[in-house]
Parts: sequence; structure tokens; C-alpha cells
Amino acid sequence: MQWYKEFYGEASTTTKVGVVGLGYVGLPIAVAFASKFPVVGYDINEKRVDELNHGHDRTAEITKQELIEADVSFTNVTEALNDCDLIIVTVPTPIDEANKPDLGFLVSASKAIGSVMKEGCTVVYESTVYPGATEEVCLPILEQVSGMTAGKQFNVGYSPERINPGDKEHTFKHLPKIVSAQDEATLEFIAATYGEVIEAEIYKAPAIKVAEAAKVLENTQRDLNIALMNECSVIFKRLGIDTLDVINAAKTKWNFLPFTPGLVGGHCIGVDPYYLTYKSQQAGYHPEVVLAGRRINDMMASHVVDGLIRLLVKKKYDFTKVTVTVLGLTFKENIPDIRNSKVFDLITQLKQCGFDVQAADAHADAEEVRHAHSIDILPLADMESANIVILAVGHEEYKELGWQGIQALLSDQKGIVMDLKGMLDPSTCPDGIDIWRM
Repeated sequence: MQWYKEFYGEASTTTKVGVVGLGYVGLPIAVAFASKFPVVGYDINEKRVDELNHGHDRTAEITKQELIEADVSFTNVTEALNDCDLIIVTVPTPIDEANKPDLGFLVSASKAIGSVMKEGCTVVYESTVYPGATEEVCLPILEQVSGMTAGKQFNVGYSPERINPGDKEHTFKHLPKIVSAQDEATLEFIAATYGEVIEAEIYKAPAIKVAEAAKVLENTQRDLNIALMNECSVIFKRLGIDTLDVINAAKTKWNFLPFTPGLVGGHCIGVDPYYLTYKSQQAGYHPEVVLAGRRINDMMASHVVDGLIRLLVKKKYDFTKVTVTVLGLTFKENIPDIRNSKVFDLITQLKQCGFDVQAADAHADAEEVRHAHSIDILPLADMESANIVILAVGHEEYKELGWQGIQALLSDQKGIVMDLKGMLDPSTCPDGIDIWRM
């Protein structure tokens, strides 16, 4: 343990912290650590760095005033990390088209860090990975590129991120924090350093693999709970029962968990279970329940389109003259993040049916949507009257529309409203409107 004391000493305000990846996870972490330590915020995206240096956060997680006041040196120069004592890695870990883990960003970040980190540095990974990835993938890269040996000249740890985009209550400083490391001394250093800025519990996991597994378990559990509600929604729809009515009745029991059905996207719940199933299959076990939940949640866009077609047939609509307005494109409410949003799957299927589709979003970046999905975001005032309005994302702006605002978007104030988020009261639905809920 002597090497630890020689290089680290005690966590203090002289500890310099580097944060690699300045997205919705990394930026709040950098700003939080800057309240106690000098911080280098590194990102390969030069435009992102320039925006942050001018006080603008496109993720809307950090205000301009917070950015101005934070002692963070934002840069895209790798060498700026060479005197950091602690480097925290928060790069994306998506899945590929085959639903396999894509560790490309993590590998690139590890190579960059290995090329500049000093002796005695601790590297803590916060990106979601499968159990074992930190020690099996990242650590060897750091050793190979740096020429140093882990456990002697540097060390690694893992601390799963729990930042919830758009959530101003459950923030980085106020959430219990899991930390882990290769040895006890490094674990104490990581815990002490995080403890300087975290106001909640610091939980010391017994091993890096345990902390990695805890992260994927948290989101897999939530994914499965929503999958159960989604499957029940499909069943109840065929039985002519309103799912939200059933949930409202069931939650009067003290131990019922009131999850609701919906489109499950984003880069946590819709991705993390595949990291667990990938490693499980490598270990020789084919997971049944986890993959079943994923299949159910991935089919929900088709369920919505099927529900619409059934209603159109019932109401004898002319399929060649159907215009659909979709309100909301992001993967969740009140944020600009469109990554892995299942609303785009819904729009694709609507277009495949031959429907004219127009879309609005109060938070998404229009240029990003156009580049990624070839869809133009329209202001509500510029939209043509539609036969169908789909409330796909629960942005506050769309909640505030109420029945009157939604009715104004329909041709002759009549048509079909698909309320996927349960934002409207069906008991006050105006005459001439058919409401469909999940």
C-alpha cells in the first residue's frame, strides 16, 4: 500500500480532477467537483467545448451562471489531462445494430488517457459497461499505452453514474454514490475524493465487477417493470379495458409499484440490459426474462401503429388522406436528448403505412433531428390540420395545451388523439374526438 500513500497522500483541494466526456453525465460531475477541486473538462467535440467556454450547455443540465462560476477548464486538448490526480471517464457506451455493446468511445478515451496520464493517477470509469469491462478492456489499454503497471504506478476504479437527465431534484451531489477500486487504499482515496462533493451516502462496493453489475441491474429492473406494464397494456387493450384505469385501481394496494406503459428509449433503460445479456451469453447462459422484457418494450411502437390502424378501420377513414401530427421526439420529457428515442421508430412505421407525418418538439435541436432522422421540426402554428394527433412525449408545453389546444390541431376540431403519456383527462374528451391511450 506504500505506493498509494507516496503518490496520493490524502484527498485535498490540491487534488486535480479531470473529466473525460462532457455530456449530460460528465458536465454536471465536472461542475460539482469544481466546487472543491481544480477541474479539467475534456471532450473531443470542439464545438461542445467552445459552447461551454461561452456559457452554453446544449443539454440544459447546467445553467449559464453555473458554468461561469465553475472552476472548470474546458478543453479538447488531451495533454491538459497530464497533471490530473484523478480522471473520471463519462463517455457514451451505446449498443450497435445487433444490440451488442459498442465500447468504441470507451476504448478511444482509455487510449487518450493512457497517452498522457502521470504516474500515480487514478482513473475512475462511470460509463455503463458489462461486469468485468473495466479490468478486462480498459485497464490493459491504459497499461499498454502508458507503459505503466496498474496497482503500482496507477490504479483504476469504477463508480456507476446515476444522473437522470432533466431531473433537478435527484442531482449528482444528492444521490447515493457507489464507488469501487482494485484495492482498499485506492478505494479509500476515491471514496474520500467523491465524499468532498457528494452530500449523500458513499457506498463502497467490494469489487469493481459488483459496482458494474449494480448499474446494469438498476436499469434492467426498471426495464422489466415497464415491460410488464406494456404487455398488460396490450392485453387490456384487447379486453377493452383502459390500462391507466387499472393502474390507478391497483396502486391503492400499499406494495404495488405504479409503473406505466410507454415507449422505452434513451441510453440507459433501453440499452443497459443488453450489456448484461451480452456478458451472460459469454458466460454460457441465455437469459430469458431480461430479453423477453426487451422484446416487449421494443415492439411498443408497432403496438401504437396497430392500435391506430384498427381505429381508422373502425371509423372508416380513407387511408390515402391521413395526416398525423406527432408531438414530442426526445426520449423523455423536458430534455433535448433524442438519442435512442423510440418516437422515431413510431414515425418510420407511420410513414411506411403511407401516412403524412409532421412533427413538433419544444426542446429538441432542429438541426440535430434533421441530420439524424431527416425530419423537420415544425412550430405548432405552422402545422397543417391533422386527422390524428399523437402525444408522444410529456413535455410541459404539451401538457399545458389541454384539450382545447390539442383540438385546435385537428381538422374541423375532430379526429383521433393518441395520448401515449396519459396527459389528458378522457372524461372531458370533446365530442368528435376519439381518444386512444396505452
